[in-house]
Amino acid sequence: MTAAAIPEGFRALNLPRNPFIEANGPLYGRLENGSFIMGFLCQTKHCNPMMVCHGGMVATLADMLLLLGTNIQTGLGQFLLTVSLDVDFVAPVKVGDWLEGRIEVLRAGKSIVFTQGRMTVRGETVARVNAVLKPSGKPLADFTPGRYFSD
Repeated sequence: MTAAAIPEGFRALNLPRNPFIEANGPLYGRLENGSFIMGFLCQTKHCNPMMVCHGGMVATLADMLLLLGTNIQTGLGQFLLTVSLDVDFVAPVKVGDWLEGRIEVLRAGKSIVFTQGRMTVRGETVARVNAVLKPSGKPLADFTPGRYFSD
């Protein structure tokens, strides 16, 4: 993966230790007018035998997008558990594609959060996603937006 393939303004995210994401990442992000945008460059290691991004990988990215984006945009600062995750696969993601996701938090309560998102390649929707999330534990000082973008 080359730096030239990563769009301007995106930075590798500084995430808590997560062996699965470390093996399949990196994930990139940027903030735009208070909204979190996550990006990912599809590589051969992410593909199924048809050489398109595996649906399980797209679902993983959707989960991370919704969890991170919700935490950043709401300021909850808590670990979020995925209660349910729905992914509608609209179009394939191919090797070399830059996948970008944006979210909208529909409702954030103390015990449950509803959020949705859209994942695109070159501005075209490739997946529509939504989740129900459950905040867990007390707010943590290191779950702030700045944490994800620190060096």
